[in-house]
Amino acid sequence: MGTTGLLLGIVLFLLTIGAWLWSRDRREKSGVPEGEVIYADTGAWFPTSGPLYAPAYKLVGKPDYLVEQADGSIVPVEVKSGRAPKEPHEGHVLQLAAYCLLVAENYQVRPAYGIIQYADRAYAVDFSADLEEDLLDLLAEMHEDSFAAEVDRDHNDWARCHRCGVRSYCDQRLA
Repeated sequence: MGTTGLLLGIVLFLLTIGAWLWSRDRREKSGVPEGEVIYADTGAWFPTSGPLYAPAYKLVGKPDYLVEQADGSIVPVEVKSGRAPKEPHEGHVLQLAAYCLLVAENYQVRPAYGIIQYADRAYAVDFSADLEEDLLDLLAEMHEDSFAAEVDRDHNDWARCHRCGVRSYCDQRLA
């Protein structure tokens, strides 16, 4: 077993190093920061326990990842499949802000920032007091609109209308 066992050991060691390097590269490309993944909505690592909920805000959501860092902070990560715009879309920033608020409510840890990972670039977005205020204003407007008989379309984006799940019922559709 001398030479054969030694060669097998070397091969297994090299495969282990290769797998470790590959997994490190995949994590870096995913936009997930260093730390322990404590929540994943992708089903890639482990099943999630369900959506996060903040009853005071009537807000529910499922971030793609939550990463707990060594200092106890939690970073929400939202993964988008498309190419990165010059700056993150406003809707994506507000979605990430909602996940930051959900983390604060469910884990009693206010995230300093979150990450939006596009296919080719990541953006770190500060969860500032101004961004939180913008989110709370939007949530209040949405809750108010939920009681309205009619709500006007809030954009002029043909592609967005074309992808909308309720466009066949919409009398304001562009597509």
